[in-house]
Amino acid sequence: MLQSRALVIALILLLGTTLPEVQSKSIFEKDRRDLLAIPEVIASYFYEAVNKVSPKVGQFLLDTVQSPSVVAARNLFMKEANKVSIMFEQLIEKLKNLWYTKILGY
Repeated sequence: MLQSRALVIALILLLGTTLPEVQSKSIFEKDRRDLLAIPEVIASYFYEAVNKVSPKVGQFLLDTVQSPSVVAARNLFMKEANKVSIMFEQLIEKLKNLWYTKILGY
């Protein structure tokens, strides 16, 4: 019961700190590095919220994130996300080129 209350409080703190910071930038205007930083920022906010509620659980999360298997998974995720991000940028450039040449006739 106490753990579920702590989890609810941590989620409330997490949502309370992240929702006001939402920016109204278009996905086409964002830098590729911004998109890759989103998971890290979410994890950071979650850690800060949990650490405020329970430093023991916060230390456990920190130890877990720094374990070799999690670090390897994060590195693999970042590598693949970088590839997808580059492919997405290329797709956007092709769509812009198609729009300007075929549809607008420039």
